[in-house]
Amino acid sequence: MKDASHYIHHGLADATLRNFQTFMPEFTTADQQMLLHYCEVRKFPKKAKVVQAGEVDDYLNRVLTGRVRKYVRVHKREQTLQLATEGHVVHSELSFLTRRPSLALLETLEPTVLVSLRYDKMEVALEKFPHGERLGRLILTAMYIKKDERRYSRASKSLRKFFLDYRAHHPHMLQRVPQKYLASYLNIKPETFSRLKHLLYRRRRETSG
Repeated sequence: MKDASHYIHHGLADATLRNFQTFMPEFTTADQQMLLHYCEVRKFPKKAKVVQAGEVDDYLNRVLTGRVRKYVRVHKREQTLQLATEGHVVHSELSFLTRRPSLALLETLEPTVLVSLRYDKMEVALEKFPHGERLGRLILTAMYIKKDERRYSRASKSLRKFFLDYRAHHPHMLQRVPQKYLASYLNIKPETFSRLKHLLYRRRRETSG
């Protein structure tokens, strides 16, 4: 199997480089080529299961194009844990790091292209790639900061303010992600989410009128 650098065309390579540079500005094209040597490109159609519950997740993934939902089933209900879009890292963290069966499922919401690093190759990359450990640490730190910021935002703001702030910072998500998944991710009841969305649209019509 050829490495990811063989399959990523120029536009996607540029996007990948920019994504890595958001974490490490000094990251170069040469660094990217070296890192991609350990990665592979994986393509999935819409509604494909990237990881099933009960299997060990072998891949650390970065989304090049598309959408991936990570969720768990709790008492016959699905709880969305992450909605990963272009540039985001997504995997079943506990399974990937502990090598135990995954409790979470990963499913594509659109045709999706991932740049993926297998667990065994990650060990080699961390040893041989000069910036590997630092880049990995920066990416993981950004992930945990984002998670905590969302928790604090949800806890400290009114439901209406929380929804409006999310809509202001992620307008594309309301266009590309089914409402039931967004409501689950934001921990808002579907009927409440629908009411808030209609309130927002009504306010926008009144403002434009």
